[in-house]
Amino acid sequence: MTQIISIANQKGGVGKTTTSVNLSAALAKIGKKTLLVDCDSQANATTGMGIDKLSLEHSLYQGLIGEADINDIICPTMMPKLMMIPSDIDLIGFEIEMVSADDRVKKLKMLLEQVKEKFDYIIIDCPPALSLLTLNAFTASDAVLIPLQSEFYALEGLGQLLDTIKRVKSSFNPGLKIKGILLTMYDKRTNLAQQVVEDAKKYFKDMVFKTKIPRNVKLGEAPSYGLPAIIYDKQSQGSKSYVAFAREFLKR
Repeated sequence: MTQIISIANQKGGVGKTTTSVNLSAALAKIGKKTLLVDCDSQANATTGMGIDKLSLEHSLYQGLIGEADINDIICPTMMPKLMMIPSDIDLIGFEIEMVSADDRVKKLKMLLEQVKEKFDYIIIDCPPALSLLTLNAFTASDAVLIPLQSEFYALEGLGQLLDTIKRVKSSFNPGLKIKGILLTMYDKRTNLAQQVVEDAKKYFKDMVFKTKIPRNVKLGEAPSYGLPAIIYDKQSQGSKSYVAFAREFLKR
């Protein structure tokens, strides 16, 4: 049974794309057929997987507006079990063009329905905003995974995200769940990081994954080489943490 997971947090810089790319790669490495969907017009996940967004003939945008078949927009990656639907700047136009369409929140769901049986997991990298694209991702998904940076103001704005999830659940997707909260950019040496962990566990209890993703230079370097960190440097602390997280994710 295919699981579709949105990775979302309306705050930027919390490790959404890093998590999307490395969780997808780790699942593929474990042997799961995985599709990574770049649902952000900044297309960082596309670049992070080594795909040149400027040379794309078709991207997610053409698929969403019905100008391209989904099989024509799915790209292979450097990993045999990992495929990708890339994005580019054109995706900005989706919000404007769909403003009056009746089924505007279901476009991504309708697109993915055509291929979902081919994959064990579909991971959607959401934009850093509670936009129409994010609503599309939530409507298409079985669950939402929330990366939470271990820094000041981490929990601020989370209520708004949870409220959006609740609204999507009541209006468009009654089966939508929260997969869990992943603590990112964790530095065990600081009191602040420990405090964020305590606060997160206090409010969200068992929803917080035990695995924490540390601050790690290799996680930051890998995208510039167009590789997931777990391939770029599999011995780094960041890589090991994402592989450990993928295993915990599969158990949940």
